Amino acid sequence: MDRLKAMQTFVRIVEANSYTKAAETLDLPRAALTATIQKLEAYLGTQLLQRTTRTLALTNDGAAYFRQCLAILSAVEEAEAPFRAKDAQRPRGKLRVELGGAVGRRIVLPKLGEFHRAYPEVELVLNLNERLTDLVREGVDCALRVGQLQDSSLIGRQIGTMRFLTCGAPSYLATHGTPHSLADLARHTAVLHFSGRTGRPFDWDFIEGGSVRKVEMASALATNDVEGHVMLGLQGLGLVQAATYLVRGHLSDGTLVQVLNDMPPTPMPVSLVYPRGRMASLKLQVFAQWLEALFAAEPDLKVLPAARHEQRHGVKIDLD
Repeated sequence: MDRLKAMQTFVRIVEANSYTKAAETLDLPRAALTATIQKLEAYLGTQLLQRTTRTLALTNDGAAYFRQCLAILSAVEEAEAPFRAKDAQRPRGKLRVELGGAVGRRIVLPKLGEFHRAYPEVELVLNLNERLTDLVREGVDCALRVGQLQDSSLIGRQIGTMRFLTCGAPSYLATHGTPHSLADLARHTAVLHFSGRTGRPFDWDFIEGGSVRKVEMASALATNDVEGHVMLGLQGLGLVQAATYLVRGHLSDGTLVQVLNDMPPTPMPVSLVYPRGRMASLKLQVFAQWLEALFAAEPDLKVLPAARHEQRHGVKIDLD
C-alpha cells in the first residue's frame, strides 16, 4: 500500500464528506477509494470513518489521524515545490475554477484562449454558477470572490479592485432631475441589487469628504443579477449603482449618465481564494499569475493601493 497516496485519499474523502464526490475529484472509481480506506484502517488497526447509508463521520482516531495527515501532506508539498520549479515541469492536469458571475463572463472568459494557448496541458473545468460553493467539499481549486473575505479556512490573494459609480438613463433624469447632493436622493428611485445568497439588498453608500455615508433609497424594483440590474437602469426605471466596468460602454454612448461624480461608492477588492496548500500546485500558480496580469490590464479593475484595505458593505458578495 502506498501510504502517502492513502493519506491523500483519506483527506480528500473527509474534505468532500463523500466517497462519491471525492472519487469524482480524484478521477477514480468509488470502489477504489473504499478499498484504499479499508486497507488503511487494517494497516493502522483502527476505524477512521463511521459510515452509514446517509452519513460519513470521523471517529476520534480518524480525527487525530486527519490532523496528522494534513501536516504531513503540507510538508511534502512544501518540500517538493522548489524542485519541481527547478525541473521546469510543465503545468498540467485538471484545474477546477469557480468564476462566479459577470466578472467571470465579461473579463475572464473572453481572454481564456490566451491561457489555454500558453498552457495547453492544463485542463480547465469552469463553474459559472452564481452560488458560492464550499471549495474544499466540492474539490474546487480556486475561485474569484468580490468583497470582504470571511472564510478563514481559505487563503485570499487580492488581484483587483472593483470600482462603482451611480448613474441613470437620460429618460429617467429628464423626468426626475439630476441629483447634485445626497439630500437630493430623497426625491429619487433606485433599482436595487440584492444578494442571491442572503436576499438582502446591498446598501447604497458614498465617499463624501473622506467619510462613507449610507443612503436608504426608495425602490420598486430589485434584482440579484448585476447585468439585469444595469438593464433595468437603461430602461429609465431608476438610478443604479453599478460596477464601472459593466457600464463603461453605456457611459460612452450616452445611454447612461453618471451622477454624483465627486461622491463615488466605496470600492471592493477582487480576490482569488483557494484552500490551504493548493498554491503549491504549478498549474494553480500559473493560473493565478495570469489572472493577476489580466486584472492589472483592466483600468476599471486593477488594484489601487489606496483602496486595498477598503471593503464595500462589509460582506462577501456572491454576484459580481
